[in-house]
Amino acid sequence: MGGLAVGVDLGSTSARAVAVDRDGAVRAVATARYPVPGAAVAPGRADPDTWLVALEQVVCRLGVERPAALAVGGQAPTTVPAAGGHAVTCTHPAGATLDPHAQHGAQAGFLRESDPDVTPMQLWDWVLARLGAPRVQGRWPGDPPLAGFGPVVPTGRACGEADGRHGVAPGTPLVPGAPDAYLAFWAAGVDEPGRALDPGGRTGGLGVAVVAGARPPDMFGLPAAARGIDVVGGPVSAHGLALEWWSAMTGRSVESLLADAAGVPPGAGGVIALPYLEGERAPRWDRDLRAELVGLSSSTGPAEVMRALLEGAAYGIAHIARELAARGAPTRVLVVGGSPARSPLWCAIKASVLEVPVEVPEQPELAAYGAALAAGAAVGWWPAPGEGAAGDWPRPRMTVIDPEPLPVYRAGYARFVELGDEAVRRLERDRGEQEDRCRTP
Repeated sequence: MGGLAVGVDLGSTSARAVAVDRDGAVRAVATARYPVPGAAVAPGRADPDTWLVALEQVVCRLGVERPAALAVGGQAPTTVPAAGGHAVTCTHPAGATLDPHAQHGAQAGFLRESDPDVTPMQLWDWVLARLGAPRVQGRWPGDPPLAGFGPVVPTGRACGEADGRHGVAPGTPLVPGAPDAYLAFWAAGVDEPGRALDPGGRTGGLGVAVVAGARPPDMFGLPAAARGIDVVGGPVSAHGLALEWWSAMTGRSVESLLADAAGVPPGAGGVIALPYLEGERAPRWDRDLRAELVGLSSSTGPAEVMRALLEGAAYGIAHIARELAARGAPTRVLVVGGSPARSPLWCAIKASVLEVPVEVPEQPELAAYGAALAAGAAVGWWPAPGEGAAGDWPRPRMTVIDPEPLPVYRAGYARFVELGDEAVRRLERDRGEQEDRCRTP
């Protein structure tokens, strides 16, 4: 196959690639998990060489001999030493409480503690440099430049050509992508007020499109691909990870647990899950919070807990949605992406809990599809981000799940928020007591 735009998303555990034609139709997909690094890697760090191995594998598996262009995006903020060495990922404590721009600066500062002369790069820029591109920083329109990260090239503009390494045909235009969430918003068509996305993956979250001038000044957001539209919201910490954790605890596959959870009635037998395995980001923003399972009984089994985890994640998304709606950013349609979109049960639960239609893309790896949009923009197939209006870009085909509002979910959501509030109060009380002990001579 030739004449296709290829997008690669380098996630936290694997690389995903999508090839699309000029109409945006998906012609090929591929996935490759990162190999185990040869040397131990500290938490919050990553071996960039594993990204190159997986990238070469997915490019080969796509079967696209000479792409029209190739774009790379991925996990962010992640900062890589230009000369090589372990990267600092978004799970590292450096700058974890800051906005993405400041977090990159904190990550670069951490790298300079061991090497004052280090030259920092973003993940996708480092990978493109290994394919033959010059050192640049690909930035989404509206994102401020990163000091010391190289000349700025907007997302969707070619920055160089491949030299033939790592399976990419020489002469292929190389295109900087963007953070995976940004690319997923683009792919999902979150460019009309009220359209929202849960990007899925090991974390998840919610972003809602609003008119640019209507974004609350104290709320984090980013420009959408369409002119005059912003996306506001925030990520969560561990929705997908919660399922992986329960799979590890039970010794069963996620797929088998999902199948059993489908047989559990809504409400999970009275079990409520707070999915705070690694603290929580939006809307509570407290890294010290921890997960809870409330309402266990002698009749509770793995299926009930799995159902509670699915419902708890949906309650978490609804919590963000209600906070946003109260600030003038309501959710009218929710697009779901990533591996959670492969579960019809989970998608239906989200539709019923949020009480809005849910769109499920035929190709759920939206960040990879968004990277393919960046590649297509670079060769003039459609506008680059910030240069078009809603509807100017193709989207994956969607299946719509209509909501079925249920009283048990409304009561479950209220209990979820109440339990979370109680957890925050306990944590604040414990912190106060610890501070008192520290002040006591």
